[in-house]
Amino acid sequence: MVKVLFVCLGNICRSPMAEGLFKKHVEEKGLSEMIHIDSAGTSNYHIGKQPDSRMCKTALKRGITLDHKGRQLGVSDLDEYDYILAMDQYNFRDIRSLDKDSQIKASVIMMRDYDSEKSQIDVPDPYYGGEEGFTEVYDILDRCTRNFLKFLCEKHRL
Repeated sequence: MVKVLFVCLGNICRSPMAEGLFKKHVEEKGLSEMIHIDSAGTSNYHIGKQPDSRMCKTALKRGITLDHKGRQLGVSDLDEYDYILAMDQYNFRDIRSLDKDSQIKASVIMMRDYDSEKSQIDVPDPYYGGEEGFTEVYDILDRCTRNFLKFLCEKHRL
């Protein structure tokens, strides 16, 4: 089984959306038994909380229900997961900083490395903006998760 973890700051906007989209794409390909999917935040701001209501609304308009409860990334995640996808450079650095002895199992990569329309490095955080920011993030993550799934299927012969 391939294990994938999506990571943002608070685990209430970008990473739960990436998790929900990726689950949808994985289910459509009939690969749910072969890929484990989760998300986490580098901070402890929203542990146990539902995703942001605006992100849930954006997802629901497109047929995706976000049912994740916020959790904080832990050192054990570095060995538990095969792939950890960071939403921005700050998250990437925070994830890497947990690896004190450079012994982690996971490949830590930027989410937008899989964006076919990449114009910047980070997935923008829509938290302090309006509805259009959540729609933009949805579109970015939809492209990225589709392309990441293609990568996984090729690399792991799924």
